[in-house]
Amino acid sequence: MSNMSRGWESKSVEEQQSQAVEPRPSPAALHAKAAEHKRQLQELELQRERVLSERTSNPHRRSALELALADIEEKLSELGWTIHM
Repeated sequence: MSNMSRGWESKSVEEQQSQAVEPRPSPAALHAKAAEHKRQLQELELQRERVLSERTSNPHRRSALELALADIEEKLSELGWTIHM
């Protein structure tokens, strides 16, 4: 066996060992993660709706609301959210 094929062989063994050590998430853990993701999305969507429903003529308050809306929408996009029309 050449040195090159031994290198590939040992790499394969290392990969197998690392995969054996990594725990696979249980179905319950996956379900809990999905539920938490959904809860975060719903919470942020409610915050977004509240900000959008506020009306003000105060320019400082309007600026604060625009910043809050941008922050909420950024967090939503990180979670994979898209605007529902």
